[in-house]
This record gives sequence, structure tokens and C-alpha cells, in this order.
Amino acid sequence: MTLTRRRFLTISAASLAAGPARAARSTWQGRALGADVSITIHGPREVAEPALQAARTAIARVEAEFSLFDPTSALSRLNRSGRIAQPDPMMLDLLQAADRVNRMTAGLFDPTIQALWRALADGSDTGVARKAIGWDRVRVARDAVELDKSQSLTLNGIAQGYATDLVADLLRGAGLDRTLVNIGEYRGQGGPWRLSLEDPTFGPLGLRVLHDGAIATSSPMAMSLGGSGHILHAHAKPRWSTVSVEAASATLADGLSTALTLAPMDMIRALPGRHGIHRITLVDLNGDLSTLTA
Repeated sequence: MTLTRRRFLTISAASLAAGPARAARSTWQGRALGADVSITIHGPREVAEPALQAARTAIARVEAEFSLFDPTSALSRLNRSGRIAQPDPMMLDLLQAADRVNRMTAGLFDPTIQALWRALADGSDTGVARKAIGWDRVRVARDAVELDKSQSLTLNGIAQGYATDLVADLLRGAGLDRTLVNIGEYRGQGGPWRLSLEDPTFGPLGLRVLHDGAIATSSPMAMSLGGSGHILHAHAKPRWSTVSVEAASATLADGLSTALTLAPMDMIRALPGRHGIHRITLVDLNGDLSTLTA
């Protein structure tokens, strides 16, 4: 079974920033981390073109660390051996971000579900894989990252957001302040950027506008895995058809949109206004829409 993404993102650009063009527009499209990606820049071409090349180099670095499709990536090597010594600072940075989302969601965000995901995808026995789930058994330190017996990690629920932030920050550092980065999740600067939001079952949900912030969407039932959704947990089951999170960072929006598909309303209701979270949009399993703000 070949899958290009662990989860289904249903946000697509409906239109670019409104208003008269203030500068030349440069774009790049490609694929990374199993997703279609695009970068749009409004700014001088002599600045934008080198910045786009630097962005592509940064994306390649992220893939070299976190891609499950590349057997030579750092994450693939960690999953094979159970340990990597002297991890790259990028690996440590993302694992720390994953830990924060894990704690914010009472363990619902758990990268150690990869063994279960693989067992379900292969149609093999899930007993050993279920016993291996437990983020608290992963050791993360500057000298090494170590997994417990039979564990393996997936960072697909947060790595795309991390890459999006990395590129957005790189572009801002180059002096480009009107950009839209989509590496599976969106982060806009110098908007308004209008984006359409859809649920794979219930269809269009409306528009969202980014000025300076990020948005990420997860829909667990976009693909069936083992008779359930493809966002997994040792105990929890999907409670929502779609969760969309708008936040200051794409890393946080990505991780939360993944985990909150499994979360009760009480947990979700407490989040807007904290940790840079602006708005959460929910579609329940009956197609009813809720929007939560601070």
C-alpha cells in the first residue's frame, strides 16, 4: 500500500492577496514530504529568485531529516536502528515541538504510532505495534535520540508545518514581507491571502483569510486505514470529520490539527487565545460546523 500523506489537507488557495500588485510575483511549485508544495512571493525578482532557491535547499534539508519515504533520512535510520547519535539540531527542534503538542493534548499527539500505522497498512498483526506506543518512552537528548523496543516514529503530523515555518522565516529574513508558503500547511505574511476550506465528506466550508499567520487542516476519514481513519492513537478514535487550526506558527497549527481530530470539545474549547492559537474550526461527524475563537 503506497500512501503519499499520512493525513489529508483540504485547504487550497482560492485567490492571491487582494488589491493592486505592489511588486513582481515569483512562484515555485513542487513536491516535498509527500505533499504538493508552493511558494508565492511578491517582491523584487533580484531578491525573490535567490530566496526561492534558498527555500528549496531548506526543504531538501527537512526531507533529509524527516521523510519516511527516503530510507536514508535521519528519521528512517532512527526507526531502523532505534537510536541516532549526535542528532541534527533540526531533529531536536522538531522533537521538542512534538513534545509540546503531546503535552498540550494530554498525549493525543503521539509520534510513536508509526508501527501501528505500518501494521494496519500492511494488514499484519497489530499487537506488538500497539504495545510499542508511548511518547514518554522516547529519549531525546543532545547526544542521542533513542526509541524503546519495537518503537518507530512518524513526524508527518507536524513536519510539514515545521518546514512551512522554516521557509516563511527564511523569506522574511531576506526582506520579503508579502509571501504565501504552502508545504502541506499554509503560512502567509503581508496578506490578505484568501484560502478555501473544505471537508472531504461534506464539501466546501467557506473562506479563511491569512494576514500574518498559519493554518493547518486535518481530516482523519479522508482515507481509511484498518477500518478507521488514518490519524491513529493507542486508545482514542476520531471525533471530528475536519479540524482546522489557525495559529501564529504552522508547526503548532499542524500538530494541533492532527491531534484535535481525536479530542473532546472541552479540550479544544480551552485552546483559542493560548499559545498563539487564533481560531479553531470543527466539522463533526454529522457535518455540523463550529468555530471557536478567543
